[in-house]
Amino acid sequence: MSHGTYNTQWNEAQNQIKELLEYEGAPETQKPEVDRVSAFQTVAVLYIKYIQVFRKLEECYYQIVHPQKRIVLRHVLDGTMGRLLELKNEMVNLEFSEYHFFDDVLSDMKLTPSDIEIPVPRYFTQDNEKDIKDRMKLMAETLAKYRLDDTGDKKEDTKMSLEEAIRIIQVHERARQGCLRAKFMREIRAQEEREKMLSMQGASTMDPDVASTIIQKVWKGYSQRNKTLKLREEELIFIGMQATSDIPFNHKDSPMNKLAKREEERVLIQSQHEREYQDALVNIKEKIREAEGPDIKENMQDQIRQWFIETRDATGKFPDYPSDDEGGSGAIFKTKEGEGEGDENGEGSKKKGKKGKKKKGEKKEKKKKGKKKGKKGDSGGGDEEEGFKLAPSTFIPGIDEASTNYDEIWKPRDETDNFQQKYDAELIKELKRGEVESEIRVQVDDLMRQELKNLKAAIERDKGKKGKKGKKSGKKKGKKKKGGKKGKKGKKGKKGKKSKDLTAGKTIESLYEELVKEGILVQYPKVKVSDFMGEYSYLGTTLRQANIEPMPSLADVRRVTTEYGILPMGSQTVHETSPFIKSLLIAGPHGTGKRMLVNAICSELGANLMDLTAENICGKYPGKAGLTMLLHLVMKVGKLLQPTIVYIGNAEKTFIKKVPKNDMSDPKRLKKELPKIIKKMTAEDRIMFIGTSLTPWDGDVKGMCQVYQKIVLIPRPDYASRYLLFKEVILRMGGRLSATLDLSSLAKISDGYTPGHIVSAVKHVLTERRVQQLARKPLTAAEFVTPLARVDPIYKEEEEQFKKWYAKTPLGKKRAKLKAEDEEGEGGGKGGKGAKGGKKKGKGKKKGKGKKKKGK
Repeated sequence: MSHGTYNTQWNEAQNQIKELLEYEGAPETQKPEVDRVSAFQTVAVLYIKYIQVFRKLEECYYQIVHPQKRIVLRHVLDGTMGRLLELKNEMVNLEFSEYHFFDDVLSDMKLTPSDIEIPVPRYFTQDNEKDIKDRMKLMAETLAKYRLDDTGDKKEDTKMSLEEAIRIIQVHERARQGCLRAKFMREIRAQEEREKMLSMQGASTMDPDVASTIIQKVWKGYSQRNKTLKLREEELIFIGMQATSDIPFNHKDSPMNKLAKREEERVLIQSQHEREYQDALVNIKEKIREAEGPDIKENMQDQIRQWFIETRDATGKFPDYPSDDEGGSGAIFKTKEGEGEGDENGEGSKKKGKKGKKKKGEKKEKKKKGKKKGKKGDSGGGDEEEGFKLAPSTFIPGIDEASTNYDEIWKPRDETDNFQQKYDAELIKELKRGEVESEIRVQVDDLMRQELKNLKAAIERDKGKKGKKGKKSGKKKGKKKKGGKKGKKGKKGKKGKKSKDLTAGKTIESLYEELVKEGILVQYPKVKVSDFMGEYSYLGTTLRQANIEPMPSLADVRRVTTEYGILPMGSQTVHETSPFIKSLLIAGPHGTGKRMLVNAICSELGANLMDLTAENICGKYPGKAGLTMLLHLVMKVGKLLQPTIVYIGNAEKTFIKKVPKNDMSDPKRLKKELPKIIKKMTAEDRIMFIGTSLTPWDGDVKGMCQVYQKIVLIPRPDYASRYLLFKEVILRMGGRLSATLDLSSLAKISDGYTPGHIVSAVKHVLTERRVQQLARKPLTAAEFVTPLARVDPIYKEEEEQFKKWYAKTPLGKKRAKLKAEDEEGEGGGKGGKGAKGGKKKGKGKKKGKGKKKKGK
């Protein structure tokens, strides 16, 4: 697409942002909402609109090649992403569930599930591409250095004697000749049977014209039927109801591949323009320093000298020059402006100060009165403040500032002469002129301090009081030094409380190499989060309205993983200010894609993956000191090479109630240390602990919930997800979809099978030989039944066990309590509705509402 297309798309996104900011700042939006359902609807609509804006901005940032536009876009993109995460947190607090269903909202807004799919910003890996490649290269070199025995076995050839080789050749040759002989004999027998049938029938008595007419009739019918089928297939392919069978999945001439190539070309142009922009920042700054630097320096010196004279005339002595910490000469003109305003409005400011004090006192009295009223429990003005209210956002001011920047600079800008979308030199000059002034100001400050010192020395000589003042100043200096020493001692005492660096003398490369050598820092396959395929759940809201708690779909799992594991970790700005998530637990049956999600998070972020699974660290860094060193290495390398994912497989074993006798991996080794490490983590550390669990009920729920802040439960795939999985996996493995392959029936009979089972079944069927036979022997659903039948599916009993375990988690308990209260409210008639409304508030207001109910 063209530059104009993305500029238009950016303009549309900015207009939507303006509408959202106006809506969020409106007085009606700030009013508390008592009804929880309507409050959730409000937040859900905002959430979906921010997703739409986020999708547009992400695509613009990926494809716009103008370097200065991308700076503004990045601020808006990060702010929108942060606001998205804040709204997600609000919805979790409202519904006490990690999964939310928007089918009714999407229907009202005339949107499809694909319109609210959250994309992963490509700048997460694009901006750090060089660092990621360097890390991967270092890891590959380390693996090659310490694992030479892996390649040695592959080079060994199997030895065979001459007699054995001849015997094998003879066996295969005789088998080949036997197959040919059998083929010839079959053809001879078929020919003999045909001749025998003709001799029995006798000579043909049909007229040649009648015979030719019959042949023509049959052929024309056959030909027309084939044409009709072909036209029907073309129509279905055109409207998107059928996949193309002739063009392979990743054919080079497909429109998607052509679009991807064009996007890659724009990325290359983007990097070229960025290099030119960085060079221009240096060159234009030097030109400004050479052309305007002398004039700027002279003007500054004249202004400072004028200040010297004005101060001496007013006070009778030269002033003290401000230090660098105070801002140097820049502070002089700020104070002068402040004094001018103070002289004009001095009396008014005093009056304001008195009024301000009075107002503060009045506010305190009002607060006291408000508390007294609240104690009485009257339902007067207190009920108006009850209900749900959106928490103040930390990202909206940044979004507003970036939007203002766009409206003032880029929206009215005429770019008819900048067809190639290169940097704007005038904007660089405005930016760099201020930097040059600040640099010259430092030089001028040094010169003017010396000049002021010389002036004061000349006056001292004239007055003859230099000696006495020198003694006094010497005494004062001595006192200051003593005080300074005390201050330093105090600082040293504070530094002593910090933990010691156990690897102070080692470089980060050596620490990285050590972790790779020990198998702690591991490689992972490159997987995208979009490869975790699953269809959207279209009945979630309907089931909840019928008081049935729906199981999330695989698309919901993909969304939650993106929101918790990828978006906050990709940007340092977003990570520091968005809701802080330190750890994540992914639980689900075998084959549901838990490890795949961990690999996808690492791939989308370009992160390091450190494996602290009990089996992996068994026998490594033994003893308490060894464990301390291991965790120190993990955290130190993780902080220096952010982002980092710390993976713990079979997470329930760390908190297992009773260790089996045959388990020699010491699974409880990290039980005491994990909570301490996670507690010490700060928002500046882009490190996340991710655990996976196959049987979470084996571990202590309380201990697991203390370590893992968020829990993602992966269910069995539903019918729609199974249908999509079969379709996509068959196409990706070289298969073709045809009328003989009944995917609907296949998805129906595969109920209970996980994505891993489906992938392995398709791999088993679509061998290299079977793919070659597809042209004359299309696929059938029966071929996939046999490999599926060899595997045990996930039964409902196991799924119910996962539900029961999740109900014991803190969020599960809150959800169950909320559901029970809603059911009570529905059964209580009008009074019940009022009670139901009270539960849709924050945490602190639930208790007060409960007391009122008891009073009734």
